[in-house]
Amino acid sequence: MKTLFIGMSLIACLYSAQHSENTKQPISISSSSDLDDSVVYGPTLPCYYSNAVSEYVRRIFQDSRGFLWFGTNTDGLALFDGYKLSYLNTDEGLIGSQITGIMEDKEGKIWFSTNNGISRFDLSAGAGKEFQNFGEQEGLNNKSTWCIFQDRKGTIWAGTFQGLCRFNGKNFESFPIPTAEKSWIRSITEDRKGNLWVATAEKGAFKFDGNTFLQFSSKDGLCSNDLTCILEDTQENIWFGSMDGGISKYNPSEKGKNAFENFNSEKGIGGNEVWTIYEDSKGTIWFSCEGSGVYIYQNQKIYNFNEKQGLHMNAVQAFYQDRFGLFWIGGGGGLVRFTGDSFQVITKDGPWDDGC
Repeated sequence: MKTLFIGMSLIACLYSAQHSENTKQPISISSSSDLDDSVVYGPTLPCYYSNAVSEYVRRIFQDSRGFLWFGTNTDGLALFDGYKLSYLNTDEGLIGSQITGIMEDKEGKIWFSTNNGISRFDLSAGAGKEFQNFGEQEGLNNKSTWCIFQDRKGTIWAGTFQGLCRFNGKNFESFPIPTAEKSWIRSITEDRKGNLWVATAEKGAFKFDGNTFLQFSSKDGLCSNDLTCILEDTQENIWFGSMDGGISKYNPSEKGKNAFENFNSEKGIGGNEVWTIYEDSKGTIWFSCEGSGVYIYQNQKIYNFNEKQGLHMNAVQAFYQDRFGLFWIGGGGGLVRFTGDSFQVITKDGPWDDGC
């Protein structure tokens, strides 16, 4: 794959954006008089949906070979190998057509969580390029899996509609969370201290230190108990996205409810449904907001990108910055690339390299 853009100028995030100060008081998004209010024109809607990579791109990942994987809602996997775009779905052996997670393990195998179980794909020479599939017969407590993650010790974890599972090297096995044994697990991550964090759909978040689980809920100041995603940023803050309470920034060095700073429809953002959070190479936090485009948190301020800035995608579920610094956005309508000063629609025909 050629390098189209050298890095990504996040100064351009100030271009035609709306922002608000990040304080402990209720805030709102309003136009800033010191910013250029001209519109970065994007494609028209008919062009946007024409020949889309998929109707809905919900996961984006680049593996160690440089291949770009796009997980879709119904079309399985779209794979760009640097030369062409191809598709892998159930006809090719993938266990499910809805991709909810993509991960590369320490051996270079690619794992996919799906609506029908988990698939593992080996691209190494002589591997046959076949999927190995794991379902309920292989130990999953439910075939509907929502996330896949490998911790620093090499242990692979999966979150399903009915709880947490751990891979034993051959099959999966249930790993019950006290008080949340059958909870829907939507996201798993690990912090720099080696704690495993799990986001549930009804019980809030759990931190596992290897021995015990510690629960965080709305009673502790968390934005909601119905969580969608978790991220630890480079400053060691933990971010939580939710279905109905917006987003939380958790500072582990603070005590009590003061550790949580929440942004929602009443404070800072346009809605309460946040499906994904991502930190780019500059330390900027990106997050989705259903119906309101995307937001970034940068230098203690929040900026919004929506149709006015050329982003014709209000349902975003994936952000990803590849090794070349190119920034990708996936969601309802397909795939978009942020060039640093505009949003560029990527169709099945590209542009994968230069120009459009």
